[in-house]
Amino acid sequence: MNNFKKIALTLAMALSFTACVNDNQETKKDDTQAEMPAGDEKTDTSAENVNDKDSQTVEKEADKEANDNKDEDNDVETTGKMEDEPHYGEPIKVAYNGGVCTGAPGIADVRGEFKKRGLEVEFVNVESDVDSIGTHTADATVGHIAKFVPPTINGVDMVFASGAHTGCKSLYVLDNGEINDTEGLKGKTVGFPGSIGSADHNIAIRFFDKDGIKPDEVNYKQVEMSAIVQSMESGELAGAILSDEYADKFVQDGTIKMIRSLSFDDDFKDEACCVNALNGDFVRENPLMAKAYNEAVLSTQKWMEDNVEDAAKILFDNNWASGDFDTVVKMMDSYNWAVSLDETEDTLEGVVDDYRKLGIIDSDVKTEDFISNYWNSLGLKDSDIK
Repeated sequence: MNNFKKIALTLAMALSFTACVNDNQETKKDDTQAEMPAGDEKTDTSAENVNDKDSQTVEKEADKEANDNKDEDNDVETTGKMEDEPHYGEPIKVAYNGGVCTGAPGIADVRGEFKKRGLEVEFVNVESDVDSIGTHTADATVGHIAKFVPPTINGVDMVFASGAHTGCKSLYVLDNGEINDTEGLKGKTVGFPGSIGSADHNIAIRFFDKDGIKPDEVNYKQVEMSAIVQSMESGELAGAILSDEYADKFVQDGTIKMIRSLSFDDDFKDEACCVNALNGDFVRENPLMAKAYNEAVLSTQKWMEDNVEDAAKILFDNNWASGDFDTVVKMMDSYNWAVSLDETEDTLEGVVDDYRKLGIIDSDVKTEDFISNYWNSLGLKDSDIK
């Protein structure tokens, strides 16, 4: 309503002004509009490269959008009936290309959790989960906090509604006794499948920072997943960030070993590694649908925590998981699928603090503002999840 009033007022003023000037005079005006950063595979998670605009412009537009979104949050009116929301009757589009870590919404659908809450979902394959949310291709997705935080700060209209689970990625080296800790990686190269500035890169930087090693004391390189272990054996890489599921077979045969982990280290194991995220417009326009969606996913995750093997079977039955069934069950069992809302908020605060200190995000970003603008459990408490 605020934007409508401003436009109406502007038109009225323009008409009054033109009545007072000669007919041959022209009034010119420039329309400016903040653009949604499009991004691509190389910029999905980089704080520096979300779009082609200079950093100051990005920061100003991000701040403006955050404030606008906050104002709109306060203006949301609801009749208390989900049926009156504009998206009701249409499926909630969930960006999901398969996979174990991001599988809870799929399992929720199979188990009827959405249907019992009056919701319908549609799973869409996307090239970029971040772009799909920012461009309204999808209404919801699951992804790594390390990936989602920078583009959200830089303007992608995303709301973090809950944690998905803990764990899933670790830092590995060859199991030959030459390197046994992060100190041994100083001056050497660490590789990962993602690009520079990606979630993998950011995870590596946090590992080193926690151990008192500056980011520039280590070199980083993007390497194709299938070539990473071979690159370690050839000496091209001294270490690598890998998903625990992928790395497990190489750990079991004695090729590599874990020296730092989101899954098992005391300073990371209670953090939510991934989050359930929704498009900001969808949340503001359909708060009850968004809450019901979040509740359905959280209820499913709580069930998964106690029924890992059954959850894995659903993933395999629907071709959402592949490989060795027992390995998948082992990895899923190492995660905490019932990560709490409080733990997720604490994780976001810690990640934003670290990213600001490490220069991954702008130093002017305040943690409390990030939480206020982008963290929203949609009225749910941990005690609500059954």
